[in-house]
Amino acid sequence: MKFKHLFSILIVLAIVAACAPQVPAAPTAIRLPVGYIPDIQFAPLYVAIDKGYYQQAGLNVTLDYNMETDSVALVGANQIPFAIVSGEQVLLGRAQGLPVDYVMAWYKQYPVGVVSLAKQNITKLSDLKGKKIGIPGLYGASYIGMSAMLEAGGLTQSEVTLDSIGFNQVAALVAGQEQAAVVYVTNEPIQLKAKGYDVNLLRVADYMQLVSNGMITNQKTLQDNPGLVKRMVAATLQGIAYTAAHPDEAFQISKKYVENLSKTDPAVQQQVLASTISLWQLDQPGYSDPQAWQNMQDVMLKMG
Repeated sequence: MKFKHLFSILIVLAIVAACAPQVPAAPTAIRLPVGYIPDIQFAPLYVAIDKGYYQQAGLNVTLDYNMETDSVALVGANQIPFAIVSGEQVLLGRAQGLPVDYVMAWYKQYPVGVVSLAKQNITKLSDLKGKKIGIPGLYGASYIGMSAMLEAGGLTQSEVTLDSIGFNQVAALVAGQEQAAVVYVTNEPIQLKAKGYDVNLLRVADYMQLVSNGMITNQKTLQDNPGLVKRMVAATLQGIAYTAAHPDEAFQISKKYVENLSKTDPAVQQQVLASTISLWQLDQPGYSDPQAWQNMQDVMLKMG
């Protein structure tokens, strides 16, 4: 069964783009959940705040480092108007009857992958068979990405051992606790290389396009205040574009918002930012691919 709301999500993008927003005299306060701790990956949001893009759009944005599922529920209940979430959360929310719409793609490529130390000789998906693989947990983008990779490799979950280890992938691999680990491709592989380890990385995006991180709103906000959505999307895209064009300046700005960023090996963190930028949707800002939505739904239906 095709996702019946898929095209409404895509139509929303056209509606939002067609609006001609008027900036209100008094700024609108926006609490924006992002689903993680302060991190260099959110540099475009720090840039949009610091350079006044949100302020110029009549918005007073504060970031809330909350859990993704909570964010979807809050947006769906119209307790907050926006959140940054991964694509699978939109489908899960819709399946629960939450009136959420994805209005801006941030990432073009799904950022999840499987990393292993080179000595494990895991160079293709079929090599994962029989392996013990660390994963943050059987939920969220990591689990969806791992399931997509198993499907692409012709494997089932019963042919691997998924070990829930939280966000301790680097330590678990170095200690030999796991043979491979599900990671964000812009983070742990870079950390491992910085520690002197040779690694192999299998990326979800090399095998299947899935809908990744972006901005959601709810249908009431879209209907009652489309100009607000337009202004929020436009200012965020402005932050993304500026960060991609000026990564060094964006890194310096991010130091104001991410504690100890300059003390935790800044060279590694700058590599993380550069790698993250390579995954963003920059050629058609905000656009999400209909086939990626279909792929995401297919994977999730097979997972049950």
